[in-house]
Amino acid sequence: MSIESRAEALDMLARVGVDELIKMFDLVPNTLFWIKDDQHRFIHANQVFIDHSGMRCLSKVMGRTDYAISPPHLARQYTMDDQKVMEGATVTNRIELNMLSSGEFGWYSTSKRPLHNQQGEIIGTYGFTHHLEQTSQALSSIEAIKAPVEFVRENYHRDITIDDLAKLSFLSVSALERRFKKHLSKTPKQFINEIRLENARRMLIETKLPIVEIAYQCGFSEHSYFSRQFKIMFGTLPSLLREQMQREGQMSKANTTDPT
Repeated sequence: MSIESRAEALDMLARVGVDELIKMFDLVPNTLFWIKDDQHRFIHANQVFIDHSGMRCLSKVMGRTDYAISPPHLARQYTMDDQKVMEGATVTNRIELNMLSSGEFGWYSTSKRPLHNQQGEIIGTYGFTHHLEQTSQALSSIEAIKAPVEFVRENYHRDITIDDLAKLSFLSVSALERRFKKHLSKTPKQFINEIRLENARRMLIETKLPIVEIAYQCGFSEHSYFSRQFKIMFGTLPSLLREQMQREGQMSKANTTDPT
């Protein structure tokens, strides 16, 4: 492209309104798109996101956080992601299991980036989540690890060995590990650990079970090991997370109490 053509293209983009550019994302099929401010509140979302959230219209999404439209354990995960992105991190094509609007779980590929102003300062975040099961290529990738992944999701509370997963997949241990690295960017052992910890976090938030019992139900026989792994993954101890959620719950009740 010549210098003149490039200048003309940049001039045209400068004349296109931001609202007009954002509307284009309504044309992208099977892809959720959103923009958040520095307080993790939605300031825009495309129609696919709105339909997925069940909020019916953009005005009901704007100004809200993930806690208003997602289960608590998922909302906290999204918020922690946003905080890391606000600090300059990026998420690129991360394959994950998220909740569908039907309440079931589906495969998604998620990417997130920091949102900068004209001075280069980070003022928010934006991201895309694409429903993978809509494409044959994605389905092929998912099928390569579907059996062991689903086995772990359903049996995370049991003692699971890598040999078990390899036999289930009709693969050698090394071949299984290569597939996990290729499609999930982690080892089978890391995946097992993350599924257990995600379920432990969900139970910490949604139940009143003792932390020791939660650790046991999620496949951890040693409480101290569970606490160390939990802190490595989520940046806080299980006991501190529960205390924080209790404080947030009390504050939420206080804010909704009629002063009259």
